[in-house]
Order: sequence, then structure tokens, then C-alpha cells
Amino acid sequence: MKTIIVIAITLYTNLVVAQQTLDTIYANDRKNVALFFPEPIRQGITGTSNFVFTYNREKEQYFGLLQATPGTESNLLTVTKNGQVYSYILKYKEQLSKLNYFITNKESIGSERPLILEQKPIVQPTSRLNYFKKFSNHLLKSNSGSIATKRKKGIKLQLQKMVYNASEVYLVLEIKNKSEIDFEIDYLNVYRVNGNKKRKASYQKLLIQADYKHEMPDTIKVGRSHRFAYVLPKFVLADGERLELELREKGGSRKLVAK
Repeated sequence: MKTIIVIAITLYTNLVVAQQTLDTIYANDRKNVALFFPEPIRQGITGTSNFVFTYNREKEQYFGLLQATPGTESNLLTVTKNGQVYSYILKYKEQLSKLNYFITNKESIGSERPLILEQKPIVQPTSRLNYFKKFSNHLLKSNSGSIATKRKKGIKLQLQKMVYNASEVYLVLEIKNKSEIDFEIDYLNVYRVNGNKKRKASYQKLLIQADYKHEMPDTIKVGRSHRFAYVLPKFVLADGERLELELREKGGSRKLVAK
């Protein structure tokens, strides 16, 4: 038996404070806006998909990065490690006058309090994984396009679609083998790349870990092709950033990089 905990937000403010207007934070798709909190971030949620708030979910971190694409205004709700709750209005703005926000404890709108309501056996949720499978299948059945293609030594790597859905980005990919040797896959990695490799001081290449890989093949036989999908955490490419796919052969020398 495990304990179900329902999180209740308790606001320790008087009526005047509770009714005051929330502060507004502006962001765009060309620059990262950094939010520094007094305690490590435990959870951060935006109201609409045109705003993306990223933070380290695996290692405690005091700051998160905000990006936005043009669209309707939204809000950001953040909970820190000590249970303090912070809320802000989010708006897109072409020109940003402020890129760093240092948030104090005084800006908290309240705290959360765990209430033990009842004890029931908890079944491990599978709905998220099932949704990834279902939506990936839907994309694979739809018509294919072409965003980026790389051909080398009879192997073709193609990014056909890039679809934003909820808190994820779906990539539809295809590998085709027109060579005379089976292509065994060592890895296919997705990176966010910023800057020019020749200028090492300004060059960054960050691996994006996939949340789920749908129908990812191990080997592409001679004369065959295979379409599959990658599910990645949602991100927005900033100005000057690009997506890069790197495919390497296992036990061989063939390597393709699609940009």
C-alpha cells in the first residue's frame, strides 16, 4: 500500500495581496531569459505551448530558462524545493530590456502543503507512454515531408517532420539503405547547436535526450528503408541555434550528420 498525496496550494496572504496584479516577465525566441530562484526549482509549468520554461529535472538547480514564440499571453507557475509557490504573467516581446530576473522569497504567493487524504494502492501510470505511441503512430501514417536530408555512401538520413504537441517535440525520421551492405545502427543523436565549430569559443553542441523512441530500428537491410519517431522534451531554438542529427554505424566507419 502506498500513500496518495494531494498537493494543496495554501496562500498565506491577505485579501489585498491576493488580488494584486502579478508581475509580468517578457521573453522572445531569440534570447534566453534567466530566472534565478532562492531555492532549487522542483516544478515549473507554463499555461500555453508558445512559452517554454526549462530547468534541470535531474540535478537541483536554482535557475531556469524562459523562451517564447509569438502568441497569446500566458502564465508561469513555479514551485521550489522548500514548497514556496511563485506565479508570473508571461508575454512575448520583440525587444527585451531585461534578460535576468533574481527572485526573492518575498515574491512567493504562498506555499504548498501535502495533505494525506487516503491510502490506496497506486498503479504505475502508463497513459503518458501510451500517448507517445498513439501520436507517433498517427504521424507515421501521415504524409511525409522533408526538413533536412543527408546522403553518404548509399545511406540516406532524412528529418521529415517536426511537430510540437503538449510538452514534447516529435521528430519523424527515415533511414534508407541503397548501399551493398546492411547498416547496423550504433546511435542516432539529436543536438542543439549554437555557433560556428571553427570558432571554438562560441561553439556549443548540447545533446537532447529522447523521452521515447517509436519503432526505432537496429539495422537497415540493403535496399530497405524505415520510418520511425523520436519524442523529445519541448524546446524552442533561439536565434542562431539549429538542430543537428548524427547517425553512426555500429562496427563500421559510416557516419552522417544532417543539419
